[in-house]
Amino acid sequence: MLHRLRRPGVLLAVVALCAVAPALVAQSKKITTPMEQFGHNIGDDYWLANYTQLTEYWKKLAGESDRMRLVSIGKTAEGRDQWMAIVTAPENFKKLDRYREIARRLAQAEGVTDEEAHALAKEGKAVIWIDGGLHATEVLGAAQLMESVYQFNTRTDEETMRLLRDIVILFVHVNPDGMELVSNWYMRQSDPMKRSTGGVPRLWQKYAGHDNNRDFYMMNQPESTNVNRVLYREWFPEIVYNHHQAGPTGTVMFSPPFRDPFNYVYDPLVINELDQVGAAMHSRFDAEGKPGVTTRSGANYSTWWNGGLRTMPYFHNMVGLLTETIGNPTPEQIGFVPDRMVAKGDLPFPIMPQTWHFRQSVDYSITANRAVLDFASRYREELLYNIYVMGRNNIQKGSTDTWTMYPTRVAKVKEEIAKAEGRSEAQDARAVVGGFLRTVNPKYLDLLKKPEYRDARAYVIPSDQADFLTATKFVNILIKAGVTVHRATAPFTVAGKQYPAGSFVVKSAQAFRPHVLDMFEPQDHPNDFQYPGGPPIPPYDNAGYTLAFQMGVAFDRVLDGVDGPFEKLPDLVKPAAGAVTNTAGATGFVVSQHVNDAVIAVNRLLKAGEDVYWVRDRTWHSADGSGVIFIAAKPTTTAILQKAAADTGLSFTGVTDRPASGLIKLRPTRIGLWDQYGGSMPSGWVRWLMEQYEFPYELVFPQALDAGNLHAKYDVILLPDGAVRDAPPAAGGAEELFGQQPRAEDIPAEFRDRLGRITTERTIPQLKRFAEDGGTIVAFGGSAVLGRLLGLPVANHLVEMVDGTERRLPTTKFYIPGSILRIAVDNTNPLAYGMDKHVDFFFNNSPVLRLDPSASIKGVKPVAWFDSKEPLRSGWAWGQSYLQGGTASVEASLGKGTVVLIGPEITFRGQPHGTFKLLFNGIYYATAQASGEGVRQTAQ
Repeated sequence: MLHRLRRPGVLLAVVALCAVAPALVAQSKKITTPMEQFGHNIGDDYWLANYTQLTEYWKKLAGESDRMRLVSIGKTAEGRDQWMAIVTAPENFKKLDRYREIARRLAQAEGVTDEEAHALAKEGKAVIWIDGGLHATEVLGAAQLMESVYQFNTRTDEETMRLLRDIVILFVHVNPDGMELVSNWYMRQSDPMKRSTGGVPRLWQKYAGHDNNRDFYMMNQPESTNVNRVLYREWFPEIVYNHHQAGPTGTVMFSPPFRDPFNYVYDPLVINELDQVGAAMHSRFDAEGKPGVTTRSGANYSTWWNGGLRTMPYFHNMVGLLTETIGNPTPEQIGFVPDRMVAKGDLPFPIMPQTWHFRQSVDYSITANRAVLDFASRYREELLYNIYVMGRNNIQKGSTDTWTMYPTRVAKVKEEIAKAEGRSEAQDARAVVGGFLRTVNPKYLDLLKKPEYRDARAYVIPSDQADFLTATKFVNILIKAGVTVHRATAPFTVAGKQYPAGSFVVKSAQAFRPHVLDMFEPQDHPNDFQYPGGPPIPPYDNAGYTLAFQMGVAFDRVLDGVDGPFEKLPDLVKPAAGAVTNTAGATGFVVSQHVNDAVIAVNRLLKAGEDVYWVRDRTWHSADGSGVIFIAAKPTTTAILQKAAADTGLSFTGVTDRPASGLIKLRPTRIGLWDQYGGSMPSGWVRWLMEQYEFPYELVFPQALDAGNLHAKYDVILLPDGAVRDAPPAAGGAEELFGQQPRAEDIPAEFRDRLGRITTERTIPQLKRFAEDGGTIVAFGGSAVLGRLLGLPVANHLVEMVDGTERRLPTTKFYIPGSILRIAVDNTNPLAYGMDKHVDFFFNNSPVLRLDPSASIKGVKPVAWFDSKEPLRSGWAWGQSYLQGGTASVEASLGKGTVVLIGPEITFRGQPHGTFKLLFNGIYYATAQASGEGVRQTAQ
């Protein structure tokens, strides 16, 4: 049986062209038009509906049409309902639960035979997801969504009726809060010529802003949790179409296929089906006379990274589509780009420069939607059967010895071949006419198929690890992504190692095996350069992101089949309530400082006026030597601890002794967190983190920093990535695009005090005075350059000497985009209490410091540093050996206060739980006291 879909040609699009302009005929019951509802047609210039209006309209359509049901898939971060419009033929609603069950059985593949799968595919309906509005200033997404829902509830042409019969369409708005904010902002101006979607005063997702499309494997935000529940636990669509803006310059739209590299862990059918759907889209655009759609090299989008709304489906055997289209209610221009005037494979139908109206973009989006749906209708059975085939293949791979071919391993084999043949690899011409490559002795294949290189059959997460609460959060993230997880009901042994009851087991013999591997295994991003010896091609997003590494989860890879006293978890795991033990006669209580959630208890205790301490003797009542937090017993203490134990799963043990010395008392801390007009995504993630762990904080904007007198208001100031720059933002770069600020007179007065940036002339002197007065500054990510601006004895480690002048290493020698590196940590320093001696950090071309010879006598000491030539754990690290000897984090005395510099992004998108403690400890450090003095003095 041939399971690949036949590639649709131009004929398919020509047939579709015959139905591009049918009359919009109403059903027997009158359907309200957008004009009747809004007084506007969708796509009218200078007009946007907000989410409240969309909701009202969809509710009305659902009441008027027998083709539509409206379902709330959950609440947003701001408490709105997130609506999904289920649209299909009226008769399909009678068997909707059956069609959903068919989609589930085929996608999960477990216990289904090929014969049964064929029968289910024949009976079932294709399920197709189409969304819009994820990035709220990309307003086309929501507009095309409203127009699509209207058209599919009213059109009666032959194609539409066939699509409705064959498909269950899930139309979903994926950022309701953002649409409400941006649309209201645009429409606030009475003069249409003054309307703009730019200059919005805050992030258009409460915490993440643009990063809401970077949250899908992590699901920190409720919207991504809602979406993933529908995609991977309820409906299992075969195609997921994620609409975005804006198109590459000189074009109207970017549409699949995508450029390399693609991720080697998922089934090849994913890429082949993706390319086939992309071909159908491009053919339809051409047949309808819609030029200006580019592909592949037309933009930098790839299929490597797992974490976006359209990329995570690849790891679940689904086709993920992304289009990026121009369009704004304020008309714009398609500019003249000479390189996009000549037709080529990635832009076969160029478009001439011209004025462009919003409705034109809506029409392009409708064409794209209908091309996707037409493809799904014509190849319905094959799509349904193929999602089963991919699931079946993954189950088989997880049940047998399987080797994934990693680029680094292949490169090492090539080096071995070159060494054996006495030549350099560069002398081996790999590409020749006709694509014929030189073959080599098959004995070298054995180097790629070593027994220890086998893919894991399972991953065991021991329940006796130091921070099992964070490990449980990791497991819940997997479950929310549709992964099957088992839990041991009794102790068991695997490969000679015993594991306690309560340990989690994640078997790779499951349909979503690619996602399992991607969350546990290192990503090995191939070297990707513009040409040999040339600059690197930046990846679309991160190169390495292994979540188990980021979260500091301890696990073991099991290379052979594993079974035991395991129960399949039916849903998310709620940690068992912790306990408060040995209360009789206790002088105090201890809790492990290794556990991140311990800070929740600390913050509650400090708020209630309890006495909480760090203990310098890291072995005191600490079995693993990572230290404990000591809570002095008061009449009110036990009740607070019991509530924390019930809420979080923390356990507290009563003790009758007390350290004779070396106690560091923690006190409430006044936290100032930098932010800026329009909102900062790194700051937004820290806001989210502060609230999750119950730290009180106050936002502080540049004007307030410039005003000075900071120590009267704050004990610690947090400067996340992007707050401090040692150079202006690059033209066209992310900092410039997401950090542009309007003129004060163009925004409401209530937001004007948020304008401004941290500057060397005005802000840095005030920050220096704050520290000298006794305050603490924690600067992390790119903001770690603050050390040089404050005159501390630190410099850039990543430099070389050229003609007697020091310059930064060029990207041809050193380049590490978002990846995970192993870094040494001084966990005897209070800033690193509770951490291991080596920790995985998220690194994104981050600052690396070089300490001057005088650093130690000037009160500057390293907290974390690179002690290896090969620190890469996951991702891509070109020239990583340059890192050795560099410093990742320092503690520096400045006057009466302290500056903490941390180069890696320790809070990146709320994912690296393994490095959160550096931030948490830095906050407490600001006001901690030992022996009646500041902890920094007694720590020397």
